Amino acid sequence: MSSIDINARMSRNVRLGFISSVIAALHDWNDARVTRKALSKLSDRALDDIGLTRFDVAHMR
Repeated sequence: MSSIDINARMSRNVRLGFISSVIAALHDWNDARVTRKALSKLSDRALDDIGLTRFDVAHMR
């Protein structure tokens, strides 16, 4: 019986780990989206000042 309980706890931990991974991925995606949006509002000169081009901004991950 104790092995069933251990498996149930392990299964729960796996699910929680998966959910945490999904949340972290969504957080990273949103951070990148916000960064791209902010950088896309800058002028070409401002981008050049920080060493970026429009191409760099468009291809950020």
